[in-house]
Amino acid sequence: MKTLIFILMTLVANKTLTVKSSSFESNGSIPAKYTCTGANISPELTITGIPDGTKSLALIMDDPDAPKGVFVHWVMWNIPVRDKIAEGSTPGAEGKNGKNENKYTGPCPPSGTHHYHFKIYALNVKLDLPISTDKEALLKAMDGHIIASGELIGTYEK
Repeated sequence: MKTLIFILMTLVANKTLTVKSSSFESNGSIPAKYTCTGANISPELTITGIPDGTKSLALIMDDPDAPKGVFVHWVMWNIPVRDKIAEGSTPGAEGKNGKNENKYTGPCPPSGTHHYHFKIYALNVKLDLPISTDKEALLKAMDGHIIASGELIGTYEK
């Protein structure tokens, strides 16, 4: 059901955002600085193609290769509409990650190479959500409000 909601939300989004990072290439290796073995800070993200009418941005970073299913590393909403999220910054409200913490937690795979998806959503509203919001609650709150989306995928192996 959760996957179906995400697929439907993605299909409803009528425009594509381009998400890049000055820290790593698309499908490239994420530097250790942004992981549990380094400074554990978020990388810079740049967003282009933000459509008119965007009131806020939201972000979900997760790892679908985690041994117990998708692991959520970062949940954030009400990010101001700009083309850059600076390295190590928290420009929006942070929700609960997979460790039940309200913060970024960098890649930290137990073994092998994992893929980390930085998904950005352009919304036609600002969201009024509690800090207890997790990925699923954010996806539900965004339903019907996504006007564009895009993602950047990076990899990491300890």
